[in-house]
Amino acid sequence: MELSKETVFKLIDEATKARDMAYAPYSKFHVGAALLLGDGSIITGCNIENASFGATNCAERTAIFKAVSEGKKDFKAIAIVGGRADEPLSDYAYPCGICRQVMCEFCPDDFPVIVAVNKEKYYIKPLDEMLPGLFRGDKVL
Repeated sequence: MELSKETVFKLIDEATKARDMAYAPYSKFHVGAALLLGDGSIITGCNIENASFGATNCAERTAIFKAVSEGKKDFKAIAIVGGRADEPLSDYAYPCGICRQVMCEFCPDDFPVIVAVNKEKYYIKPLDEMLPGLFRGDKVL
């Protein structure tokens, strides 16, 4: 899917705002995600840590689960922005393997994943490049 610069920049802005909502008292690594839906609306998410680290939820999954819980599954793109809360953003915050697998559950191979530091430093890759050899439900049944 081709995204306009205006759309990419809007998603980066929304992911940056969502990052401000992160609850990460242990790692101090704050991540925000902005998920574009087919109707043009945007669902955001942030990472939410827990003292039991396995109970921590990433920003990407927060946004996706929030959308699914509202009956929305027509996902068009996602933007991710993250870094240490006590430092200026300077590097990409790549989605973890679990988040990539969750995207795979709901998104097509060419789903655009925008990983950004800001509107001047970002890249867009299709999901199948972020997670080669996609493992989908048809492999289970």
